[in-house]
Amino acid sequence: MNILAIDAAPARARRLHPLAVRVMHWTNAAAMIVLIGSGWGIYNDSVIFHGLHFPVKIGSWAAESLLWHFAAMWVLVLNGGTYLVYGIATGRLRERLLPIRVADVAETVRETLHLKLAHEDLTTYNAVQKILYIVVILAGLAQVVSGLAIWKPVQFSGLADLLGGFQSARLIHFLGMAVIVGFLVVHVALSLLVPRTLWAMLTGGPELPARR
Repeated sequence: MNILAIDAAPARARRLHPLAVRVMHWTNAAAMIVLIGSGWGIYNDSVIFHGLHFPVKIGSWAAESLLWHFAAMWVLVLNGGTYLVYGIATGRLRERLLPIRVADVAETVRETLHLKLAHEDLTTYNAVQKILYIVVILAGLAQVVSGLAIWKPVQFSGLADLLGGFQSARLIHFLGMAVIVGFLVVHVALSLLVPRTLWAMLTGGPELPARR
C-alpha cells in the first residue's frame, strides 16, 4: 500500500462564534455584571468622589457585596484567562482584531457620524469596534492588577507602590470600571440596533472557511 496516496481529511468549516466562545462570552458577561454591581456596593461604603453614590448595587451591605465580588472575580479571572489563551492559540484574536489602519478608523467614524450603522458582514469588525475590544481587554487586565493591589495591599505592596499607593489603585480600579461600563453600554446598544449580531452570539452565526 502506498501511504503517500492517502488523502488528508478535508478541513471542516467553522462557525463565526464556536460553542466554546459563546459559553465564555456569556460567562464573562454575567461575571462582569456581578462584579460591577457588587463593586458599586463596596464603593458606597468608602466613596472616592463625594456625592457620588450608586443606588443600584449587589449586596445589602459592604461585607455582602465583597462576597459577591470575590466570587465573580474568580469566575472572570479563570474564564477570561481561558478566553484570552483560546483566542491567542487559535488565532481568533489576531483574525478578529488586527490589523487596525488609521484610514479605516477615519472612515468608520465618518460613517457613524452620518448614522450609517449597518453591519452587513458579521464576520468582520470595523476599525472602531476593534479598538473598543482591545481597550476593554486592556481595561480588564488593569482591573486584575489594581484589584490585587486593593485586595492585598500588604502582600502586594510592591504592586500597590507601582500604582501610586492604595488610594491611587482604588482610583485606577474605579476608572477601569467606568471604561468597562461604557463599553457594555455601547456594546448592548449596537446589539439592539443590529439584532443579527446578538443572534449570532446565541446560535454561532454563519459558517466560515476552515483555517489553513
